[in-house]
Amino acid sequence: MRATIQARLDPEAQQAVETLIRRLGMSPSEVVRASLLFMVKQQSIPKRKNFLGVGKFKSGIGDLATNKKHMEGFGLTRQQRAKLEGTEKTR
Repeated sequence: MRATIQARLDPEAQQAVETLIRRLGMSPSEVVRASLLFMVKQQSIPKRKNFLGVGKFKSGIGDLATNKKHMEGFGLTRQQRAKLEGTEKTR
């Protein structure tokens, strides 16, 4: 489908179109079409939301820091952990 669009350009927009025509060697219509397609692509890129501490990490465990069963023995030395588990070795 082909359509014709007329637009009034302020001096700044007119200057931008003329600059692009000279730099790119395109017609005014080509500049406008390329600009519209560029804007559509920019708008359609989904923005990733970054949340700290949410999701699975290298361990693959999503609730590593909040589930108490994963935290059992955390921060203990080997000797303390062995004593807690009842498998302490005697020398």
